[in-house]
Amino acid sequence: MPRRQRIVPSCLPAHVADNNAYSYGVLDGDTLHVSGMVAFAPDGSYVGEGNITAQATQVFDNLQAVVVEAGGTLEDVVSTTTYLASADYAGAVGEVRKKYFTGDVPPTSTVVVAPMAREQFMVEVSAIARTAE
Repeated sequence: MPRRQRIVPSCLPAHVADNNAYSYGVLDGDTLHVSGMVAFAPDGSYVGEGNITAQATQVFDNLQAVVVEAGGTLEDVVSTTTYLASADYAGAVGEVRKKYFTGDVPPTSTVVVAPMAREQFMVEVSAIARTAE
């Protein structure tokens, strides 16, 4: 297996990553770097437009899909960075996050409030995970 491997789960729109020259995940040895996950459906449409809970759920589903495609689980996530379009979304995103990170050692978390790349996006989450080689 090559040292660096591109991770593109089938539930994410490959054409979006291809058109913008990025990978949803890059597995480098046993370290997985996950791009900022947004509320994309497999066809590239937006899930939960205007609904922070629906978007956060889709974001964490997409994050989980990348980690699983790389051979890991959410227990392997060691660090996250969450970008919010508004500080008002922090509580709702935190409630959704708790449903996904249920292990004894939750990942670190940094939260940044900033404009999103597309106005439809309310939340974006990137991560680093350690997976078994």
